Amino acid sequence: MDKIILDGHISIEEFVAVARHGAIVEFSDAYIARVKKSRSLVEKWTEEGRIMYGITTGFGALCTQVISKEDTAKLQRNIILSHATSVGEPLSIEEVRGTMLMVLMNVGQGYAGARMETMELYRQFLNRGIIPFAPKEGSVGYLSPEAHMALVLIGEGKAYLNGELLPAKEALKRAGLMPTVLASKEGLTLVSGTTSVTAIGALALYDMINASITADVIGAMALEVLKGTTRAFDNRLMQVRPHEDQHKTAENVRKLLEDSEIAKHFEHHRLQDALSLRCIPQLHGAAKKTFKDALKTIEIEMNACCDNPIIWPNGEDGETISGCNADSSYIGIEMDSACIAATMIAKMSERRNNRLVDGSLSQYPWFLIKNPGLNSGLMIPQYTQAGLLNDMKILSHPATVDGIPTCGGQEDYVAMGYNASKKARQIAEKLEFILAIELLSVFQAHQFMAEGILPGAASKAVLDEIALTVPKMEEDMYLYPHINSLRDLIHSGKIIDLVEEKIGKLV
Repeated sequence: MDKIILDGHISIEEFVAVARHGAIVEFSDAYIARVKKSRSLVEKWTEEGRIMYGITTGFGALCTQVISKEDTAKLQRNIILSHATSVGEPLSIEEVRGTMLMVLMNVGQGYAGARMETMELYRQFLNRGIIPFAPKEGSVGYLSPEAHMALVLIGEGKAYLNGELLPAKEALKRAGLMPTVLASKEGLTLVSGTTSVTAIGALALYDMINASITADVIGAMALEVLKGTTRAFDNRLMQVRPHEDQHKTAENVRKLLEDSEIAKHFEHHRLQDALSLRCIPQLHGAAKKTFKDALKTIEIEMNACCDNPIIWPNGEDGETISGCNADSSYIGIEMDSACIAATMIAKMSERRNNRLVDGSLSQYPWFLIKNPGLNSGLMIPQYTQAGLLNDMKILSHPATVDGIPTCGGQEDYVAMGYNASKKARQIAEKLEFILAIELLSVFQAHQFMAEGILPGAASKAVLDEIALTVPKMEEDMYLYPHINSLRDLIHSGKIIDLVEEKIGKLV
């Protein structure tokens, strides 16, 4: 997808096209009309001197402080300056792009009241590659990283352009843009809501879903080279436990190994395999269900108004309604759950890999090297898996069960969804590396398979692709670049593409 037209609804695939792959963003006529209508009401009510939270009052515990209409613009600038307090390393390019896109979607529902001119400036940031510098540590669900991004709109802060970090005014100048002066309500809209939580969570979830399908492929290939039995994937067995994603995972494995001479030859090699082999449908299926539940929630949130207050039109007039659509519980709880599900897949992958490199279990040479002792072979990548998996277990502790009151007790409950999404990004990457290490072992194990017994067409396609960059290991070699190249195959979705070209759509 090279171009995405915003019209009030976006899918996770369209979101990733913009955030990760740089698709051009345009506004539909309906989008523009909704934004302008909502904005006209804010301007009318501000002129009338209505008391409206965050528009003609202070923020949070200062909501009882009335602001004159003459100071409403200064109030919005002040909120951006005072809220840009997150610290540490910056969010990634795709996380910042995703957050700006979610701001556009939030306002584009027609209930936020920001100006079209301000949304157009964020659209140009996306289309011209301006990436605000936004430190990622220290958010409870909104406000601070978003404020760093919004600083660039007003010519403050810093931004990347063509990889160079510049003062905001210089970045805007080089891109042919001018800073804006925020009008009433805009500062609040730009920093409030679940925009960063949703963007970061969506990127993590997209990668987790991709990794879970790839895990079916790698798990099937491990089953194949470990001489496992496909009887554990019999559809009759699945029918008596009718979980949809368990059925679909078993179907994937059956399709992957349907034409495998290895699988047919060793179908009765063992009566029953270890759990890490025979439980692939059950564990992968349970994880996929969790991801699908999270996806449903994230796509609803992408297409919602998460502002506070909202602008509710009623004929020519209407009202502002204060509540807390900015709460991040929906995304936070789902991402906490997704972290656990991803760690479960990684836990099983590490155990399959251990069976591959343990000579007493695989019946191959120890650590899949012809001369163990002189060579360590694939001994230490399993250590890497163990270290990554330990990190994942720590990160699987839920963020959303915590709550530290802020804002003088006005925000006495805090959802902490931002941290749930932030750690989900780390977990997704670690899962990809753990699967990459298992795939490396699968690839090396094939050199010890008896000649003349061929893998299935899908396995062969993956093995042939790996062989383009990874040599068969005859003696110890530098493994780091090969682990990275395999991780890239997983992250890009290339493995799924290769398999689907041979056996059709994986489910």
